[in-house]
Amino acid sequence: MNHERKNNPYHQGNQPSMYEQCQRHKDFHVGIQTTDGQSYDGILTDYNQDQLTLLVPEDVEEGEHRQYGGYGGYERRYRRYRPRYFPLAALASLALYPYFYPPYYPPYPYPYYPY
Repeated sequence: MNHERKNNPYHQGNQPSMYEQCQRHKDFHVGIQTTDGQSYDGILTDYNQDQLTLLVPEDVEEGEHRQYGGYGGYERRYRRYRPRYFPLAALASLALYPYFYPPYYPPYPYPYYPY
């Protein structure tokens, strides 16, 4: 049992530091939580020993209203990513954002012949 704890990198005594987690998750979509309880999500673009840079998305409103309400009655949605800087000492947690892949459907076994 003690041997299993030594080899597990995420055991209570072997938790990686925030800097090591930033090394693993660079250029990925991550969620962070600060020590004051605020949560942010974005793309981790840069880090050093003192701080990390996160591209945080923000919604942008379209200035003009289009005739017929845009595409099919829906308004377009625009996002802008702005860099935000967070000190590593103020981070409580850093985690990858979960993305689920759709199930694989095999191709239809019969060829399509239009008549």
